Amino acid sequence: QSWSRGMSYCLHSESHLDTGPIYVRENGKLHVVNPGAGGVQNVTPKTRPFSLFSRSFSVELCMNREDDRARRQRTDHFIFTYTKEGNLRYSAKSLFSLVLGYISDNVDHIDSLIGFPEQIAEKLFSAAEARQKFTEPVTGLRALQKFTEAYGSLVLCSLCLRNRYLVISEKLEEIKSFRELTCLDLSCCKLGDEHELLEHLTKEALSSVKRLLLKDNSLSDAGLRRMTAPVRVLKKGLENLLVLDLSCNPKITDVGIGYLLSFEKLNCLDISGTGLKDVDAVIKRLQMQIGLVHSKVPLKEFDHSNCKTEGWAEQTVLQWEQAVMEARKPQDNLRSRAAALRFYGKTHRIEEVVKCTLGEPETKASGNLQFYKEKVQSCHLPLKKEVAGSHELKNNKKRALAEQERERTSKQKHLCLTVEDWDLLNTY
Repeated sequence: QSWSRGMSYCLHSESHLDTGPIYVRENGKLHVVNPGAGGVQNVTPKTRPFSLFSRSFSVELCMNREDDRARRQRTDHFIFTYTKEGNLRYSAKSLFSLVLGYISDNVDHIDSLIGFPEQIAEKLFSAAEARQKFTEPVTGLRALQKFTEAYGSLVLCSLCLRNRYLVISEKLEEIKSFRELTCLDLSCCKLGDEHELLEHLTKEALSSVKRLLLKDNSLSDAGLRRMTAPVRVLKKGLENLLVLDLSCNPKITDVGIGYLLSFEKLNCLDISGTGLKDVDAVIKRLQMQIGLVHSKVPLKEFDHSNCKTEGWAEQTVLQWEQAVMEARKPQDNLRSRAAALRFYGKTHRIEEVVKCTLGEPETKASGNLQFYKEKVQSCHLPLKKEVAGSHELKNNKKRALAEQERERTSKQKHLCLTVEDWDLLNTY
């Protein structure tokens, strides 16, 4: 009785809640506790319905709002879907998905991925890419380097940065982290001879480049000398180069073309729109020394439509470009506002900054100066077929062989390096 009275007292103290009758079994008998009377009665249970909570009672399920990150992680553990009837259903994610999401959130803390399976690494890269981890200034570079060190060309085998000089300036270190690239398009970027990216082209990390497009980059003979120095002396750097586009660089002269003769594997060359003085002599020199024949029709190799960004990091490059464009929007608005103020005479007219138009410059009157190697069928893909006699080809080959023997004997006598070449090689 003392135990039942204590229970009735507790229920009586919270009598403001309409809990209904409460049944208690004691010594094999069922008793009902009456909150109003505070006693226990032996009655048989009635089957009438009762409400456990009052009508005004409500429950709100909430989480700690201060920890938004923990709340996001908990909700990410489920997949919410709707049925045909419109009912909401949820199912738990797999353990692999949960672990993949956690590692991608902390991808910059990975020590190394060397030896890790490529199939899982690709999914991990995609998960980190979806979270835009590679767009972060410091941690993004560190994470990207871990992937490029382990997987090389799988991360990116071809990179097209045509007209994207702003992306190069903002993400230069990230671009330099890519390894084992086979195609690199830097056309219309106005880099110049002293740009850090051009110096990076001579490093061992980009010795795999076979297709290099440097159209309209304000290059001169000095830039070609720096770019070809490792190949000319150390047989390193761009030694595997097959296709080279140097068109629309008016500062390149006959002297700069002489540096290109070290590219023995070169199959296609475009020097249209350069500042050559003796075009006929250059054509003859390229044909005699490295076997490149002047093409009278445009070649497909320099169409620029074949070079695209390919690899795991394809979307990452697009994210970089989008971020750069978003950062330039306020400047465009200010420029249009200043133009409006000048129109209404509220500000003095100021000379506008010359903006680089990224359109393709027109070639000079020298015409099309594209070259190909005859014995390589895969490289020579002109838009129109050339008709040439077989006897002329044989005569040209005989002349080329005779001239090459003369060049070899003359090279042995005049093989020497300038002081500038030695200073440049000491940096490697």
